[in-house]
Amino acid sequence: MPKTSSAHLSRRERQIMDVIYRLGQASAADVLENLPDPPSYSAVRALLRVLEAKGHVRHKRDGARYLFLPTQPRQHAARSALRRLLQTFFDNSAEKAVAALLDASEAKMSRAEWDRLAHLIDNARKEGR
Repeated sequence: MPKTSSAHLSRRERQIMDVIYRLGQASAADVLENLPDPPSYSAVRALLRVLEAKGHVRHKRDGARYLFLPTQPRQHAARSALRRLLQTFFDNSAEKAVAALLDASEAKMSRAEWDRLAHLIDNARKEGR
């Protein structure tokens, strides 16, 4: 499995990755059909080639078309993006990131969400993370 580039994804590249993760695999036509305010078909194909060059997707042939698949599980990609976010905006501080999330939250958290969050914090504390 190729290692993904550390280059950041553009907004449109993130949207394309979201479509591919959601569908599991996707042709350029599938991506085009699922994008908000889609660009041209040739632009989608070009962006898929860029994502492949960056190591985020790979392709396989399905008859006359190419199907694009993610090179890593979504959870792994999310962790990598979160690490970059922590480094860039929060001085590698989980505390600062959580505080910002709680301050910026538009929706109130339910009692169950607060309980799950407390449970995750307790477990991390016990494991010494």
